[in-house]
Amino acid sequence: MGSKKINFNNSKIIMSAGFLKQVPVSLPHIVFSGRSNVGKSTLINKITNQNKLARTSSAPGKTVTLNFFETDKTFYLVDLPGYGYAKRSETEKKKWSELVEGYFKNFTEHIKLIVQLIDLKVGATADDLVMLDYMNSAGLSYIITATKADKLNKTNREINLNKLKSENTDREIIAFSALSGEGVNETRGCIARVL
Repeated sequence: MGSKKINFNNSKIIMSAGFLKQVPVSLPHIVFSGRSNVGKSTLINKITNQNKLARTSSAPGKTVTLNFFETDKTFYLVDLPGYGYAKRSETEKKKWSELVEGYFKNFTEHIKLIVQLIDLKVGATADDLVMLDYMNSAGLSYIITATKADKLNKTNREINLNKLKSENTDREIIAFSALSGEGVNETRGCIARVL
């Protein structure tokens, strides 16, 4: 790759895959994972400087597809369906786990980095911990982006951020604010480094 500067603005959705056989493999994958409503779409939109690239849904748990955004003809941003949404039916939950687990098992060599989103206000939920365990045991490369950093006062923000850091000492942890754009350049930098 060399020192080519990635133009993150040059991003477009190329497909929503509901089945593993639809997953495109011509470019490396940068995966966005997190629970429903944690702000994956918001982060993707901020990183690509496009307000409506990834659709933010007012009804969490709507997405049960892997959404692929081609960025600068260099890699795919992959928006995974959010997990941990209580109102999902058992059938939908089963479809979710089959799709996501199948994706991780079958496309490991294409996944260059997982951006794991954790709500800084809430902290790591039981579902987040399951996901972190999974990524650690599978040896997947990931960073943690702590979303909604602007929703806390300075003291609580520091407390919650330090807690996340102490629980994940070997990971890069980036505080992200959709309002100020804090964390966007750091996240882009991590993506550029793995490519």
